[in-house]
Amino acid sequence: MRALCVLLLPVLGLLVASKSSCPMDEAVDEKIQGSISSLIFAAMQNIRLDCKTVTSRGNLATCPAGHAVTGCTCGSACGSWDVRAETTCHCQCAGMDWTGARCCRLQAA
Repeated sequence: MRALCVLLLPVLGLLVASKSSCPMDEAVDEKIQGSISSLIFAAMQNIRLDCKTVTSRGNLATCPAGHAVTGCTCGSACGSWDVRAETTCHCQCAGMDWTGARCCRLQAA
């Protein structure tokens, strides 16, 4: 029994030691996390979302270069549409009179 206790004591010590961090490590981790957060926030302040709506006759509406489709709308009460190549709205109903695309891009301010 005494030998078992002697063998388990180092294992218990490793388990306890692995759960707690050194105060210096914790301080460094907090400093790094704070710096990363402020860098991300600063970068996001200089980016804005630039959006426009494009409408076309027929069943296709294509976004301008550099923009991506964020939503589509169809005439004739059609609710079936899909996005092609991330830049074009396609209304799937027959006899479509018009199609609209909401197009957005990220832009540096």
